[in-house]
Amino acid sequence: MGGVFDYDVAIVGAGNVGAAIARELARFELKVALIEAGRDVGAGTSKANTAILHTAYDAKPGTLEARLVARGYALLTAYADEVGIPLERTGALLVAWDDEELQRLPAISERAVKNGYDRVRSVGREELYGKEPHLGPGALGALEIPDEHIVCPFTPVLAFATQAVLAGVDLRREERVTEMQRLERGWRLETSRGSLTTQWVANAAGLHSDEVNRLAGHDEFTVTPRRGELIVFDKLSRPLVRHVILRVPTAITKGVLVAPTVFGNVVLGPTAVDIERKDDTSSTAEGLAYLQAQGRRIVPELLAHEITAVYVGLRAATESADYQLWADGGARYACAGGIRSTGLTSSMAIAEHVRDELAAAGLELRERKERLPVVRMPSLGEAQLRPFADSARIAADPEYGRVVCFCERVTRGEIRDAARSPVPPVDLDGLRRRTRALMGRCQGFFCGPSVAAALAERAGLDVAGLQEHPL
Repeated sequence: MGGVFDYDVAIVGAGNVGAAIARELARFELKVALIEAGRDVGAGTSKANTAILHTAYDAKPGTLEARLVARGYALLTAYADEVGIPLERTGALLVAWDDEELQRLPAISERAVKNGYDRVRSVGREELYGKEPHLGPGALGALEIPDEHIVCPFTPVLAFATQAVLAGVDLRREERVTEMQRLERGWRLETSRGSLTTQWVANAAGLHSDEVNRLAGHDEFTVTPRRGELIVFDKLSRPLVRHVILRVPTAITKGVLVAPTVFGNVVLGPTAVDIERKDDTSSTAEGLAYLQAQGRRIVPELLAHEITAVYVGLRAATESADYQLWADGGARYACAGGIRSTGLTSSMAIAEHVRDELAAAGLELRERKERLPVVRMPSLGEAQLRPFADSARIAADPEYGRVVCFCERVTRGEIRDAARSPVPPVDLDGLRRRTRALMGRCQGFFCGPSVAAALAERAGLDVAGLQEHPL
């Protein structure tokens, strides 16, 4: 189909959305490139989300986001079971802390029903404290959203990219698109590594989706980075929280939440502050103080526990309240921009939507006879059987019994598997998201050198080079 073109479709951006689009298009007889400016898939906004599987109960009715989050929820839930993405069914409680918030709960319930989700129910004060006995004093009531769950923030994008690569997609990491030139029936993309030609372009560049959109001759939106700071508490805090505990949302943010993680920690956050720079992932004293004040009210005992890590995510907020999804058939261009915190949940549905938009705009889709390759992702969640505890696995391969990262109990066998995977890590940050190494209480202080040496040995990388790219 490509003729003189290098590719039929070039996808710019390999976060959750871009990788999901690549996986979806890999089902068809197309030559696809997945182009990522960073060193790894999912290494931008996608790695720093709050890891909540959303139901769309509070989305604005009638929007693309509302429809695609609901559809994406169903797709990702089934996909998680299929490929082994860690997911724990915790449910959520939207807690009202004053009379004004309590009076807003019925309207939130009505919005949920308009979005097709009718399982929200009111919870009185006594029942609320029965469900969450460590909740701070003064809560008046809540809404229970039984299908809001926690999910691994790292594994979905790796699963999408792995299936795409195994199906023939050309993953091009550390390659930034710098210029887009219209051809008669396609595009020439100038990149930091040269140039390529493609018949169609799909823009899934996240924080930089507005810049790619302008390179393509469009100017419909501007991305304003919205900084979200989060605090991760030690695993000893995990018994304090049973559900995702939410605040009543405002016009700007869904508010600060307290939630367990699939790794056995508790997370507090995020803040929501619009900033100028798209590379500013620094935390602030003001933001962390605000989170701690909120946490002290929501779950007071949480603040007595050690902080394991602080991280910052930047969301691709725009002047629109909805996703920026469309296709320009004349230009052979599709845009998937302005995808905010719900992008993890909706990613597979966005991929379907972009597929259909491209087809309607003229891209010929012929489904391949063979199915997508079957993949099974590493066991990263505490609810899964981890390799260090799997006696049968250790008996078959002793490398799974040789622990390297003791905080997170990561073994040499897992590091070896990551290094040999279809989308291997090229630095310690990538290894962290594939194995949990360096994520624990010591943050690599104790095990960092041995983990780096194990990766270098298995992947043929230079240890000094790895240490030039810290977490």
